[in-house]
Amino acid sequence: MDTARIAALLEPFLQRPLSPSQLDQISTYIDLLLRWNARINLTAIRNEEEIVTRHFGESFFLASHLLPQGNFPAPSNPPRVLDIGSGAGFPALPLKIWAPYLHLALVESNHKKAAFLREVARALTLTNINVITDRAEVLAASPDVPQADVVTLRAVEHFDAVLPMAVTFLARNASLALLISTAQLPHLTTMATVDWRQPISVPQSHTRVLSIGVRR
Repeated sequence: MDTARIAALLEPFLQRPLSPSQLDQISTYIDLLLRWNARINLTAIRNEEEIVTRHFGESFFLASHLLPQGNFPAPSNPPRVLDIGSGAGFPALPLKIWAPYLHLALVESNHKKAAFLREVARALTLTNINVITDRAEVLAASPDVPQADVVTLRAVEHFDAVLPMAVTFLARNASLALLISTAQLPHLTTMATVDWRQPISVPQSHTRVLSIGVRR
């Protein structure tokens, strides 16, 4: 996909534009997504422009509220980000494109989808990525539960059950970032250990919000 068109479509979601190399990575990612999507069900969205706005736009919108953009200067202690139910890689892999310095773990139990995530990471030369082929609930119940500075969650089934489990991956004072619908907001009030910020409306959507909470 033409990178100038990608940049134009992403403009409403960003405060400043992405670099040419980042736009090239997105273009490659879209090509891979469409190719793999013909074989395995990664996304119901087939239109390239809608993929940019719905998937990449939302993901970069989340990134812009959590992480400094770019790789220089890289933090001395890079943040650990864990994404639950990564699927086609959103928002996790765009977060890595946005901030190459972070350490990223993607939890995806479907082996074919996990293979796709590894292929995207290889094609985009993204490093410090760990694709964990396991169910999040199994990982959360293990003796060595991975602790993250940021946990992300987007479009998962059984949201009310997954939400408390997501908190187990949070380090103290870590952030839980959710891309959800307004109908799911009442579930957040059940989380006694998380202080929630005011939800932020996602551009070009009437029902989608970004909700960020910090673990006490």
